[in-house]
Amino acid sequence: MIISLNWLKEYVDFSVSPEELADRLTMSGLEVESIEYAGKALESVVVAEILDMGGHPDADKLSLCRVSDGENEYPIVCGASNMKTGDKVALARTGTVLPPGPKFPEGITIKKAKIRGQVSEGMLCAENELGLGTESDGIMILPPGAVPGTRLIDELGINDVLLEIGITPNRPDCLSVVGTAREAAAVLSGAAGYPDTSVKESGVPVGDYISVEIKSPGGCPRYTCRVISGVKIGPSPEWMKTRLESSGIRSINNVVDVTNYVLLELGQPLHAFDYDLVRGKKIVVRQAEDGETITTLDGAERKLSADDLLICDGERPVALAGVMGGAYTEVTGGTTSILLESAYFSPDTVRKTSRKTGLKSESSYRFERGVDPEGVVKALDRAAALIAGLAGGEVAAGRIDEYPVKIEPAVVSVTASRINAILGTDISEEEIISIQKRLGLELLSPDNGVLTFRVPTYRVDLTREIDIVEETARLYGYNNVPVTLPAVAMKTELPGGVRTVQSKFKEVFTANGFYEAINYSFEDEELLGLFSPERALPILNPISKDGAVMRTSLTAGLVKNVLLNLSRQENDVKIFETGKIYIPSSGDKLPKETNKLAAAATGRKQPELWDREEFDFFDLKAVLEKALGALHARDCVTFRAAPGIEFLHPGKSAEIVMDGEVVGYAGEIHPGLRERFGLTKRVYVAEIDLDDAARLTAGKKGEFRPLPKFPSVRRDIALVVDEGVSAGSIIDEIRSMGSGLIEDARIFDVFTGGAVQEGKKSVAVSLHLRASDKTLTEEEINRIQDKALKKLRLALGAELRTI
Repeated sequence: MIISLNWLKEYVDFSVSPEELADRLTMSGLEVESIEYAGKALESVVVAEILDMGGHPDADKLSLCRVSDGENEYPIVCGASNMKTGDKVALARTGTVLPPGPKFPEGITIKKAKIRGQVSEGMLCAENELGLGTESDGIMILPPGAVPGTRLIDELGINDVLLEIGITPNRPDCLSVVGTAREAAAVLSGAAGYPDTSVKESGVPVGDYISVEIKSPGGCPRYTCRVISGVKIGPSPEWMKTRLESSGIRSINNVVDVTNYVLLELGQPLHAFDYDLVRGKKIVVRQAEDGETITTLDGAERKLSADDLLICDGERPVALAGVMGGAYTEVTGGTTSILLESAYFSPDTVRKTSRKTGLKSESSYRFERGVDPEGVVKALDRAAALIAGLAGGEVAAGRIDEYPVKIEPAVVSVTASRINAILGTDISEEEIISIQKRLGLELLSPDNGVLTFRVPTYRVDLTREIDIVEETARLYGYNNVPVTLPAVAMKTELPGGVRTVQSKFKEVFTANGFYEAINYSFEDEELLGLFSPERALPILNPISKDGAVMRTSLTAGLVKNVLLNLSRQENDVKIFETGKIYIPSSGDKLPKETNKLAAAATGRKQPELWDREEFDFFDLKAVLEKALGALHARDCVTFRAAPGIEFLHPGKSAEIVMDGEVVGYAGEIHPGLRERFGLTKRVYVAEIDLDDAARLTAGKKGEFRPLPKFPSVRRDIALVVDEGVSAGSIIDEIRSMGSGLIEDARIFDVFTGGAVQEGKKSVAVSLHLRASDKTLTEEEINRIQDKALKKLRLALGAELRTI
């Protein structure tokens, strides 16, 4: 909102500088974003009178003028032809610097010059040369009463200061000069005035001209109108043009300009209809019908729905309520009678229509936020009086005022102790009452320390106790509110639990080249269903289909991340995420929240090296084993084949089992699903329940082992087992021996075919043996090996391969 300081001073008296006023308003919550000294760049341009003029001897299109600024006379060569002797014009004398504008984008310095042999000591200026308009048909002709030598900015009333104020959505009362004046008066402890709204009425009663019927009182609680006949459409006076243009509104004609002027002055949108084009001499406010159309002032035909509110005459729609008028009843140069509308429309109704149609106007901007229902009549009378004064004509006696749904002012109660408890202040009850009265609130009656206030209807934002607390703080001064630190209990938290588990996993995955991803907890229901059998919790007001439910798996989000990276030619991807999933509970119980870790990888193992080997299932399994090893849980974890997980490859997937409980999974995305996503590369995923991992590893501690003093011995054995025997079961059986001499056991080869009979496979195992107190003898090594072979034969039917 741009506010003219000259205009503001008509309604509130103050002596502080513009900078101090801006600071006081800003500190009270009404942010002044900029201060512009309008007209400052034109201080050297003065009013001059053309004493005489004639043609240029060497140029048909140029004139020679002799002008006076009241003290001196100047010869001027001018290219315009719209002036005559005796006219008052705008003179830029030699040395004047004109600001950048439509005619001179970089500005210009006026110099004494010879033009076709004739001396010119200045320039007679047009509006676009002064930056006061975009186009001009000639030089600016000033009113006959203008005094030569007067500064142009004083003559035009543009010696002004413009404040650009950022109005927050909850303060529509400040979207006007009078509203800002009320705020300035409250801040400066002054009093705000109000423009004269008296109307000189004559002629027949307005009821003889028009009738009003409100069929949608929910969308239009109040509708008022007046009729002005015998008007003459023409240009507005310069003072009105100047004020409108300084606020960013283009002057159109005297009637339309009055409606815009009152909108800026009082914050109440109005609309002027050509009364003679209103059919049936009747106004009907109703909801539109589905598919109904209206042609608006911009010439576009709008298709409407039942949510839209229309202003209609006896036969057709004539305006889209609160948004834009219709083309059928537009005020034109031939208009002689005006039907002037001032109404209160529901903010919700106007907001929906404005957004749906894409129409944004000064009127809809205010209606969407809420105008003053008690200011409707005042604005109507103010505009009617101005139209009669500027366009002539007679205002019909009386006004139509249909008010089927009375909007009552809010009543709010608060106590001084409550205000001080929230603000941490010690403001007296008397000062609180004084502050609220300065803001226009009426104290109804103090009752045992309870202060009850009636809120003026223009303050639509004051409805609760906390609103009164905030208003008190604003006017008391935020800088006067003491700064206190909140009391925070100092306590320590022992390491452990899911946070420690989460931290360990993050460290290991990051150390192995994975990047952490952070996704929303909202997910696309269809995508989520591919990776989780759990029913998802729907969101009541989803932003989009992609976030319609709460996630029940982290894997879906990471797969989406992988797809995005691959589509951007990032072919080597290793990412992980830790976060919560949400499983719906029965009845009204809150959903169960579970901490999870998920990972996804595709591409090369080491993309920065020459090695072209692709990342595979065993690489992902190795990272998971390292992470579980960091929790001292490696010995209690096994990976078990999991052909039943539908979104994973049946031969390249496993369940993660810890102490007999399934805590997660790992594997390759199923080929069918990969094809559905359009993936050309294998993608490996894993997900583990961190809450379960924390519970099952609680109390497990690492043991310090000194560096070995004696050498280890490696003994390789090749076993022949059934093809259905897993490599993991072989290692588990060896570890279960409980021998303190077996330091490690690893699978290093699997072979089928050749000399190995059908249905069997050869698995090569390396046993790493070491004693802490001596070097093992050949006899001891053989004894351990024989014991291991016996156990494997009994448990798995394994035989030592001899060929």
